Amino acid sequence: MPTSPRPQDAAPRGPVTTADLAVLRRRALAVLADLTPAALELGEAFAAQGHELALVGGPVRDAFLGRASADLDFATSATPDETQRILARWGDAHWDIGKAFGTIGARRHARPERDGRAASPDLVVEVTTYRDDAYEPSSRKPEVVFGDSLEGDLSRRDFTVNAMAVRVPALTFVDPFDGLADLAARRLRTPVTAEQSFDDDPLRMMRAARFAAQLGFSLDDDVRSAIERMAERIAIVSAERVRDEIVKLLLAPDPRPGLEVLVNCGLADHVLPELPALRLEIDEHHRHKDVYQHSLTVLAQAIATETGTHAEPTGPVPGPDLVLRLAALLHDIGKPATRRFEPGGGVSFHHHEVVGAKLVARRLKALRFDKETVQAVARLTELHLRFHGYGEQRWTDSAVRRYVTDAGPLLERLHRLTRSDCTTRNRRKAEQLSFAYDDLERRIAELREHEELAAIRPDLDGQQIMAVLGIPPGREVGEAYRFLLDLRMEQGPQEPEVAEAALRAWWAERSAPSSDA
Repeated sequence: MPTSPRPQDAAPRGPVTTADLAVLRRRALAVLADLTPAALELGEAFAAQGHELALVGGPVRDAFLGRASADLDFATSATPDETQRILARWGDAHWDIGKAFGTIGARRHARPERDGRAASPDLVVEVTTYRDDAYEPSSRKPEVVFGDSLEGDLSRRDFTVNAMAVRVPALTFVDPFDGLADLAARRLRTPVTAEQSFDDDPLRMMRAARFAAQLGFSLDDDVRSAIERMAERIAIVSAERVRDEIVKLLLAPDPRPGLEVLVNCGLADHVLPELPALRLEIDEHHRHKDVYQHSLTVLAQAIATETGTHAEPTGPVPGPDLVLRLAALLHDIGKPATRRFEPGGGVSFHHHEVVGAKLVARRLKALRFDKETVQAVARLTELHLRFHGYGEQRWTDSAVRRYVTDAGPLLERLHRLTRSDCTTRNRRKAEQLSFAYDDLERRIAELREHEELAAIRPDLDGQQIMAVLGIPPGREVGEAYRFLLDLRMEQGPQEPEVAEAALRAWWAERSAPSSDA
């Protein structure tokens, strides 16, 4: 399969020409020529039963971009029951979890091809009966109505670039809404009017933003104006479906165009209101940055620090890393609530990291993110300013230990978030911050050579504490544990006898009667 450039580089910027379309067709031909024989056999199986089958949606679009898809989506004239019977014979496993929506899935394991060549990889397919999805005005779930033709099915899809199909096994290209021309022009347009399309499924507005990020496409004027008018209708879509689109957008190679669609068209006001709220009015003396633009820049810089590539993620923070990207985007959302204009014209955002951590947790919970992600992003938001005290005064070893311990498993992400948070144009200031963080990382590495910083514990455990002090389990053991942990932070690892002596001294002082008694 030929390698292709990034989608935003793959299509021309000027008017679409016949030559442009020919380039796309050649790419698609190269990909479709390698279409696994198992997929063609599936088309033959449907045709033998008198049904149509067509490859649709993303796999067709990606073929024209020169990319093969691991999983294939098909549309058919067969009913779900008929599809299930055919897939049961064709595949090695099948499932009907999406049957209520007309979708049956199947997997076919690799097997030698007919001409004796090496086996093709496993193939996963989803086959959906021609259909129409539409929302009732107040419903969060679409009503499924089955259709009767491929062209009708394509007319109900989100965008023309996803409304192309290839009939199998004949490999006949079907493009009733000029999706290929829109693909060449890098343009998102709907098969029917945008207002009708988004009224049928408001989530398509989120998908427009996602495709702007994933594919680098621009929005057709009809699409953009419809989103601006209808943005509030996204409220009827479940939080889980909205979250999934946000995740896909953020994991794109360049999320910024998609985020700008969300904010500029008003969608973010309903799904991520903390983001447009960052567009604070700049004071007349320009004593603080545009926090919204700053956050987008921090996100881009954080993405650049991810290790490995999208294709081969490696290293301590393999990309794309959702937690790092969410933290980079949202780390300053506490600023609007904490902004204060100080005497003399200054602007402050005291404790915005603490307020921001609470806002992050609240928003991500509302979007139904899992508990681990919520806690990780909130914690990074809370810690993102901790380093700035280091640049003003070199920390003690104790402070470095606490920094590492407080970050815990998020330390590598915190490194990247903190470095990315520097967006100053003052070259000298940027270099000073970079040198300071280099020094902090060097000191962390030095301490790691002598100590297990990732798992700092007191030098005595709970059982030893009770044995030394002769006390039963209870609150006092916890207090003694915290004393020893503070001692470990301040002085580093101690020999057991030294820790025991310090514990006895602390206990004796704690138990001594007050001189004021």
